[in-house]
Order: sequence, then C-alpha cells, then structure tokens
Amino acid sequence: QVQLVESGGGLVQAGGSLRLSCATSGGTFYNMGWFRQAPGKEREFVAGISSTSARIYYADSVKGRFTISRDNAKNTVYLQMNSLKPEDTAVYYCAADREWRWSADGMDYWGKGTLLTVSS
Repeated sequence: QVQLVESGGGLVQAGGSLRLSCATSGGTFYNMGWFRQAPGKEREFVAGISSTSARIYYADSVKGRFTISRDNAKNTVYLQMNSLKPEDTAVYYCAADREWRWSADGMDYWGKGTLLTVSS
C-alpha cells in the first residue's frame, strides 16, 4: 500500500513561484506524478517522473515553467512551479503507478490534493 500526502499549496500572485511536496510511504519504486483539477474541469496530467528519475515527462502547458523531482532518501516528490499563471489555479494531486502511464483515470494511488490559487 502506498500513501501519498501533498503539501505546499497556497495563494500566490501571477508570476510567482511555489514548490509542492508529496511525502510518500511505500512509493520508492513507483513512478510518481502530479495531476491537477481546476474548478469545473476534469483532472489533467501535469508532470511525471520515474522511480530512478531517469525519465521525466511534462504536459505542454507547464513545460519550461514547472520542474518535477524526487528524493528517494526522503521519500518525497516535488513540483517546483515558476512563472505561475491564474490558469494554474487548481487542486494538485500526487499520484503513483507501477507502470509508466499518466492517466487521470488509471493511476494506482492518489493523494488527497493541495490547493493552489494564483491571483492576477
């Protein structure tokens, strides 16, 4: 069983930066990712990283602005978000999967989410 707990959300002005963290237990050998769900919209993929950090994948909407990383010694996955835009406002979820797949409907484990609000 993998447990995921997100933290680091909050209110930030457009153009600002924030780092989200996802503390995991049992997730060291899993691919880890971040998804987000804006009000009234479906959950969407943001970024993914393999268990060894050898593979990283971003959604086009965040490429060049967000950076995913992980520290397996600390059992933590991070999402560094720069140049934030109001459209980045969403609940951000951490997810884990044994397979390299990034489906909002198909991940093995999910956290409960942390809210990011970007003001204009």
